[in-house]
Amino acid sequence: MARTAPSTDVRGALRGAIVATVLAAIVLLPSFTLHLERAGARTTLAPSWSTLLWGCLAVFVVQFLRPLLFPRLPTLKMPALPSFEPGQHRVLVLVVLMIAVIWPFFGGRNSVDIATLTLIYVMLGLGLNIVVGFAGLLDLGFVGFYATGAYTFAMLYHWAGWSFWEALPLTGVVSAFFGFILGFPVLRLRGDYLAIVTLGFGEIIRLLLVNLVDFTGGPDGIAGLPKPTVFGLPMTRNPTVEGGTTFHQFFGLEFSTMHMVIFLYLMALLLACITLYISNRLIRMPIGRSWEALREDEIACRSLGMSPMKIKLSAFTLGAMFAGFGGAFFAARQGIVNPESFTFIESALILAIVVLGGMGSQLGVIVAAIVLTVLPEFAREFSQYRMLIFGFVMIVMMVWRPQGLLPMKRHQVEVPQ
Repeated sequence: MARTAPSTDVRGALRGAIVATVLAAIVLLPSFTLHLERAGARTTLAPSWSTLLWGCLAVFVVQFLRPLLFPRLPTLKMPALPSFEPGQHRVLVLVVLMIAVIWPFFGGRNSVDIATLTLIYVMLGLGLNIVVGFAGLLDLGFVGFYATGAYTFAMLYHWAGWSFWEALPLTGVVSAFFGFILGFPVLRLRGDYLAIVTLGFGEIIRLLLVNLVDFTGGPDGIAGLPKPTVFGLPMTRNPTVEGGTTFHQFFGLEFSTMHMVIFLYLMALLLACITLYISNRLIRMPIGRSWEALREDEIACRSLGMSPMKIKLSAFTLGAMFAGFGGAFFAARQGIVNPESFTFIESALILAIVVLGGMGSQLGVIVAAIVLTVLPEFAREFSQYRMLIFGFVMIVMMVWRPQGLLPMKRHQVEVPQ
């Protein structure tokens, strides 16, 4: 038996290397090998077989040698976060908030825009973290609630003339209602079946937005949405109504488009902080403990007298409410909404933020949102390979650190002896 073990290992490594090489060839063939070249009025296909061969060779060598040289994959160890006393923790949070508030006044326009987009994904990640991280319900259609909030504001403005601040509370209510409605079909589902139903829900919402042309504008969407005002003062060059006053006129400032950029950033920061505060308080309340019980074992949760139906409905409802607020802010920031902004890839990205950061970890979600939003901006020359790199990073994380960047720490109290 001892003599046949090495040959068995080599045979298994060879088999795995061949399978990995075939899969790599399938992936590399359309992405890196086949290129279209236009010569006059003709378009020809110019394959680059050398790229395919070198890529497959590299995959074969690495996959063949890895089981022989590294029988066990090493665990990726992240540096431990320093521990703080309760008073020090509050001081640290206050300092971070002060820096976040002051920074846009000294940052560039592009960097502030990226930070605003990051804060939107922080809101969405924290909302989905309630459903996936706290309650353990796999939701692949979270973008449907995001779209509901955006289109609720857009339609209220387009058809009723509501301002952003008038429509904001209702966007959360409407999205929460859709989350409540979605909760009923999935009461008896879990795992893959739950993921399929939620995925279908997200696609149904998108297709409704495309086909209800008379109400949603169809594929073109709704344009001309107003930006939020500051206590009724529009941040425009000229007053929107006759005899009105703009923001810069009221405060005696010179008009600058940077004012609106900074205001949108501060508003996104405020909404993200509110989302973080509410979700942090909820997880410490009985409803948060119920979410954790449902996530760990639904049968045991039911045996303790809890109602899985109410727990699931509460998770979907609250998570959808935060997504609705994020969608309304996104619509106001962009000034236009259309169905192409709410595809499945958005749901996948938000779910990746939760998984990469660590399911149930609020700080991990914030860090992952920053990483997945900011880093691609520094590698624009590789934009065509963005999703390929993104998938590779997710695979590496799932292999070496499946618990995420910053796993959730359970609150515990030690009883003195």
